[in-house]
Amino acid sequence: MNQRISLSVLLLFFLLAGAQVATGQTARAPFDITQPAVRVFLPPAQLATGRAVVACPGGGYQHLAMDHEGYDWAPYFNSQGIALIVLKYRMPHGNRTFPIADAEAAMKLARDSADVWNLNPRDIGIMGSSAGGHLASTIATHTQEALRPDFQILFYPVITMDKAYTHRGSHDNLLGPDASADLEKEYSNEKQVTAETPRAFLALSDDDHTVPPANGVNYYLALNKHGVPASLFVYPKGGHGWGFRAGFTYHKEMLADLTAWLNSFKAPRKDAVRIACVGNSITFGAGLSNPKHDSYPAVLGRLLGDGYWVKNFGVSGRTMLSKGDHPYVQEQEYQEALAFCPNIVVIQLGTNDSKPYNWVHKADFGKDMQAMVDAFKALPSQPKIYLCYPSKAYAVAYDIQDKVIVKEVIPIIKKLAKKNHLPLIDLHTAMGGQPELFPDHIHPNVAGAKVMAEAVCKGITSSAETRQ
Repeated sequence: MNQRISLSVLLLFFLLAGAQVATGQTARAPFDITQPAVRVFLPPAQLATGRAVVACPGGGYQHLAMDHEGYDWAPYFNSQGIALIVLKYRMPHGNRTFPIADAEAAMKLARDSADVWNLNPRDIGIMGSSAGGHLASTIATHTQEALRPDFQILFYPVITMDKAYTHRGSHDNLLGPDASADLEKEYSNEKQVTAETPRAFLALSDDDHTVPPANGVNYYLALNKHGVPASLFVYPKGGHGWGFRAGFTYHKEMLADLTAWLNSFKAPRKDAVRIACVGNSITFGAGLSNPKHDSYPAVLGRLLGDGYWVKNFGVSGRTMLSKGDHPYVQEQEYQEALAFCPNIVVIQLGTNDSKPYNWVHKADFGKDMQAMVDAFKALPSQPKIYLCYPSKAYAVAYDIQDKVIVKEVIPIIKKLAKKNHLPLIDLHTAMGGQPELFPDHIHPNVAGAKVMAEAVCKGITSSAETRQ
C-alpha cells in the first residue's frame, strides 16, 4: 500500500532538510527538483518482516527515473514483507552535498520512524540504479555509523569518478567538468571501501554502453578484498536502465537472484543485545581468509544466537597505549564502537603494547585503559564491560613479547578490573598449550578463533547467569 504520512514530529528532521513526504498519484519527477520528498510503501502487517529499502532512482544527477527505478519496485518488495521508501532527491546544480544530504536524511527518517512503520532499524538497506547507484554506494562508503545502510542493492551503478570509465554526465553534474583528481578519488567509491562497508548485491548487463560494467565489477572486487559479503550478477544483454521493466530479457532471473540474496542473510533482532568487540589484529581476524565469517566476533555471534548483535571493531597493530606506535583510540573504529552504543563491550588490547618501543610507555597503560573504560561507562546504554587478558604469543614475532604480557600487562589489567569491578576473560590461559592454532605464533587460525570465541562466550553467558 502507498502509506500516507502525517507524523510531523517524526518527520521533523526530514522537513528541516527541505523535504516533503509525498502522497497521492505517482508522477514522473521534473528535471529541476528543488525540494526532496519520499514516498513510503509499507507491506501488509501480516507479511511485514521489519526490513526496508530506501530507493535512489537514477538519471545522471540531472533528472530522476522515479517510476521503473523507484515506485514500480513497490509490489515486489511489499510481497516479501519489505517496506520501500522511494527518495526524490535534489540535483546537485553545483552543490554535490544536496543529493547526499537528502539520502542521509531518508536513512535517518527510516530509522527514526521504525516503531511507527514497524521496521527493524538494523535492517534498513539502500538501493540505487545508475547515478542513483553512485549515490547509494556513496552513502554506504562515506556515511557515519548511525546513518550507514545495513545492505546495498545496486543496479548498473555508476561507482567511479575516474574519467577513464565513469559516466561522464554523472561526473560533470555531481563534481563539475573540471573536478580535481583528489575530488574524483574521494567520490570514486571503489576506493572508499572498508571492512565496515555493508554487504552488497550488484546486477549489470554485459552490453551496457552507457555505464561501463567495470564500475560495478571493480566495486565488487574492492568489497571482496575487504572481506565484505557481495554478490555480482552480470547478465548477457540488456543494455542500461532496465530497472523493473518486464521487457528486460533477464527480468525474471534478476528478481530470482535478488530474492535469493535477500533471503541469504538475517538482521539482528530489533531488541538484540549489542556487543562491541574492541581489539587489535587478533580481534579483527588477521591471517584469516574470511574474517567476516571466521574472526572470533563472527563466531561469537553465531554461538550467542539472534538475541545478540556482535560487531567487530578490531584494528590490526593497535595499542592501548596512547603513546604507542598505533593507538587504538585514534582509530575511526573506536568512535564507531562508541556510536554503536553497545550493551556489552569486550576489550582485547595489550598484545602490541608489549613491543619494546611501545612498552617504554608502560606507566601510562593502566591510565589509558581506564580512560577507555570510562568512555564506555559514560554511554547512555551503560554497557557491561569485559576486560580480556591478551592471548598467548608463542614466539617473539612482530616484536611481541609474551613474557611482558605475562609479567606486566596482565597484572595491570587484573588490577584495573578489580578497581572497576569488571569481569575478566582469561584468553591467555584459554589459548595456551595449543601452538598448532597459531600458524605465525601470534594470530589464531580458524580453529583458534573458535576457541577464543568459546572462551568469550563462556565469560559473557556465565556472568549473565550469575546476575540472574
